[in-house]
Amino acid sequence: MQIWHGLDDVPRADAGPCVVAIGKFDGVHRGHARVLAKARAYADERDLPMYVVTFHPHPAAVLRPEIAPRMIGSLADRLERLAANGADAVLVVPFTLELAAVTAEQATRAVLAEALQAKVVVVGADFRFGSGAAGDVTMLRLMGAAYGFIVHAVELQTDEVDKYSSTRVRELLGVGDVATAATILGRPYAVTGPVIRGEQRGRDLGFPTANLEIPDELAAPLDGVYAGWLVDGADRYPAAISVGDNPTFVGASHRVEAYVLDRTDLDLYGKKVSVEFVEWIRDMLPFEGIEPLIEAMNGDVEDARRILAR
Repeated sequence: MQIWHGLDDVPRADAGPCVVAIGKFDGVHRGHARVLAKARAYADERDLPMYVVTFHPHPAAVLRPEIAPRMIGSLADRLERLAANGADAVLVVPFTLELAAVTAEQATRAVLAEALQAKVVVVGADFRFGSGAAGDVTMLRLMGAAYGFIVHAVELQTDEVDKYSSTRVRELLGVGDVATAATILGRPYAVTGPVIRGEQRGRDLGFPTANLEIPDELAAPLDGVYAGWLVDGADRYPAAISVGDNPTFVGASHRVEAYVLDRTDLDLYGKKVSVEFVEWIRDMLPFEGIEPLIEAMNGDVEDARRILAR
C-alpha cells in the first residue's frame, strides 16, 4: 500500500479514475470497516484502485487542543488497518489551521477532482467536511455532479444503545468497558509498544510483568485490573493486566503491566508487543501491606484464567 503525506506527495501517474473513501478512521472500528468494504467492492466492480483520504492530527487537536480527544490508535496503527481493509493507497492530509479555513467546494476540487480524479466517493452517512463542517453528503453529491464523481453514503452501524463511533469507543474505555469497546472495534482494544524495565516489584512478588508506557496522545482504559492477552509476534499468552499507578507503592508510574499467567521465564525487554484487553476485573486499590496485595493478585490471576477460558 502506498502512503502519501499531503497532496504534493500524490504522484501524477497515480491520479486518475479511482474509488475514494474519506474519514478520520480513528481506531478503524466496524462502522469504518463497512465504509471501506463498500469502497473496496465498488473498486473491484469497476476495476479501479481504492484510495483512502484521512487526516492527521485530529482536527480538534488543532482547532481546540484543550478538548481534543485522545486517539484510539496511532497513525501507524491506522495505516496498517486501512491496508488490511483493502486500501491500495492512503492520502494522509495534514490538518492545519490553514486547511480548517478551506471551504467544502475548495477541498472537493483540490483533493477529489484534481489530485485524485475520483469517480466514486464513499463516506459515512454523517460525513461533514470543509470550513466549519459546512459540507455534508447532500452538498458532496451536488459537487460530484459538477466534478464527475458519484457519492455513496453508507448507513451508520448501530446496536440497541447507539451508533458505532470512535467517540463511543473512547467513552467505553474511560469506564473500563473494554468488552463492549471490542465489539465495536471488531477486535480487543490493544496497547502496543516496546517492553520497558520497571521497578521489578512484580518479579519480587512472584508476578513478573511486561511493562508498556501509554503515550499521552492515546486513549487508555480506566485504571484497574483486566483479563487479556500479551501478543509477541505469533505467540499469544493469557495475561492479568493492570493499568495505572499502583496505589500500594509510592512513586509508581502510570503504565500498562501484563503478567503472563504461570510464566516467569519470558524475556521480553525491548521487544515490541501488544497487550489486548478482554474484560475488566476490578478497580486499582491500595492495600495495607504486601500480603493482602499478593492475595488480591492471586485472585486476579484466577479471574483472568476463568474469563479467558470462555
